[in-house]
Amino acid sequence: MALNRNVVYFAIMAIMLIGVGMFQSWNVSLSILNLCLISAIMALGVNIQWGYAGLFNVGIMGFAALGGLAAVLVAMPPVEGAWAAGGWGAMGGIALVILSISLAVVTYQRMAAGRFRAIAVTAICIIGFFITRAVFGPATEAIEDINPALSGYLGGLGLPIVLAWPVGGLFAGIAAWVIGKITLGLRSDYLAIATLGISEIIIAVLKHEDWMTRGVKNVIGMPRPVPYEVNLQTTEWFLSLSNTLGADPVGFSSIFVKICYASLFIIVLLIVLWLSETALKSPWGRMMRAIRDNEVSANAMGKNVTKRHLQVFVLGSVVVGIAGAMLTTLDGQLTPTAYQPLRFTFLIWIMVIVGGSGNNWGAVLGGFVIWFFWIEAEPLGLLLMNVITSGMAEDSGLRAHLIGSAAHMRLMTMGIILLLVLRFSPRGLLPEKSA
Repeated sequence: MALNRNVVYFAIMAIMLIGVGMFQSWNVSLSILNLCLISAIMALGVNIQWGYAGLFNVGIMGFAALGGLAAVLVAMPPVEGAWAAGGWGAMGGIALVILSISLAVVTYQRMAAGRFRAIAVTAICIIGFFITRAVFGPATEAIEDINPALSGYLGGLGLPIVLAWPVGGLFAGIAAWVIGKITLGLRSDYLAIATLGISEIIIAVLKHEDWMTRGVKNVIGMPRPVPYEVNLQTTEWFLSLSNTLGADPVGFSSIFVKICYASLFIIVLLIVLWLSETALKSPWGRMMRAIRDNEVSANAMGKNVTKRHLQVFVLGSVVVGIAGAMLTTLDGQLTPTAYQPLRFTFLIWIMVIVGGSGNNWGAVLGGFVIWFFWIEAEPLGLLLMNVITSGMAEDSGLRAHLIGSAAHMRLMTMGIILLLVLRFSPRGLLPEKSA
């Protein structure tokens, strides 16, 4: 029965996407599909943390942003003259920060507790701060002074952007390990507050460190893993394919590019889904669910709960980081101001809840359902308002107000979907299967 339910739900989603293609445009339908695929991968990452282990992480936005940063550092070409002007000084400043923190930690661990330890650690931090500032500040200013209207940052390695996807996962995993070592001993509510605060710090760094990300000026023109439309329109095989299908080459080139993106994203989604399912059905997965359901009993049986929580926290964050790099690839730019909790935390959590926490297929379904209605709420709302107000006078103030309000129906739509699912299927559309 569960298999039939899976097939039915995903078939309905396919029909809705086809309907958008037929009644709106195939470009819109494929754009929604690509973002649904990325959202599904993000939802899988959160499901690994919450569905497997009960970790309430509301810092998803920060890990997705680190994936976007990886895309810039890996794929963008290096800015000419930036490394010579201050690149090595900036790297030296970062090395000094790491050295200062490491020295302070070692001093704290090696010295006996007391006044002298506190003085020594404080002195190391203060001296390290001023030395780092003396090296780092002039170097970053020199980088930002290089053609600030077009560049003003270091650039990247100029490698294929697909390589940035695992690197984005690596960045997010490293950050998750550091955060987890600090916060996973806290209660769940404190963990949520801590992860949210740390994600805001990550976003603040991306916004203000122009030498690394251009800050609010954004990094644009990122390389693609798929062909450019203008190049396709002058390629013989593509023109021949367009003629065979009876399609306009200009319009079909945009559709073809979106299909290429969708193919790449589907491959990544299937790999992540297969790995997630394999892990969930393994002894490790059963142990994680046992810890989630009764942490005290698992601890009494000799399981290192904090260590296992750290493992699953890092794994889930890696998946979110990969999705973040994929999203920046699709957008073709890094926009630090676009990382908002509404998009990268609130919606992702709704996807997991609506789909069914603890069920990987449910997380994927939730990613599709929520993102589809998030995009289509406005045109469907406008259609609904036009039907409701069809009998009103053209100059009616109420009619103008209702039609103008259609653009703001997204949040109400999300609330209605969430309430309906929690009322009629409290465990989600595809509930977790019993072990």
